[in-house]
Amino acid sequence: MQHETTLADTLALMRDLRRRCAWDAAQTHESLRPYLVEEALEVDEALRAGDDRLLREELGDLLLQILFHSVVAEERGAFTLLDVASGLVTKMRARHPHLYGTGDQEPWERMKAKRRTSVTDGLPVTLPALHRAHRLQERAAGVGFDWPDAAGAFAKVAEELEEVRAEVAAGSADPARVQDELGDLLFACVNLCRKLGAHAAVALDRSTRTFVTRFRGVEALARERGIVMQDAPLDVLDGLWDEVKRSGATV
Repeated sequence: MQHETTLADTLALMRDLRRRCAWDAAQTHESLRPYLVEEALEVDEALRAGDDRLLREELGDLLLQILFHSVVAEERGAFTLLDVASGLVTKMRARHPHLYGTGDQEPWERMKAKRRTSVTDGLPVTLPALHRAHRLQERAAGVGFDWPDAAGAFAKVAEELEEVRAEVAAGSADPARVQDELGDLLFACVNLCRKLGAHAAVALDRSTRTFVTRFRGVEALARERGIVMQDAPLDVLDGLWDEVKRSGATV
């Protein structure tokens, strides 16, 4: 009968690799940082592709990084994988007092806000800009700084768009002023996405993938018809785009 692999087996394997593999033994928390980011992004790519086989594989690679850092920490006497697991269980129970305690159900951001001195506490500055904007807005909402519904967010987007128009119409000689206004507009759009139950990064990624699919269709039609895209007028390219769009091409 085949032995069923457990998480204990993966931990034992990682410890063994640290003892007997020169490359694994040489790694540190610092040297592993790029791999952690890469593996997390590869998991995200598998999720985006909807590929369960690939997702399983990439989750394994991400688990390897968790094991790696835990064993390195264990060797330093800092903490163990069991400490990581214990901390996770404690945190998740605290997040759900209505399930594991005597408290009432409460939004997580509101609960965490009680323990922060600022909405920026613990939020990595290296987060992609759209993700960071979304999380900051969620945290601000956790302390009550939020519109009750999407109407305020719609109005803010319209306001910021007009400020961009005004800056451009004024012929600003300072590109940084236009950039600042565009940043305010993007921030407002992120907030509108949030109020409508969407994540701006996910929404933008989906639209970008749709654009890629459709533009490849435009390129294919141009090749079929002997059209040199660089030399074709915009109305011709727009016509090709409309054809591809009518065909229903999306992500």
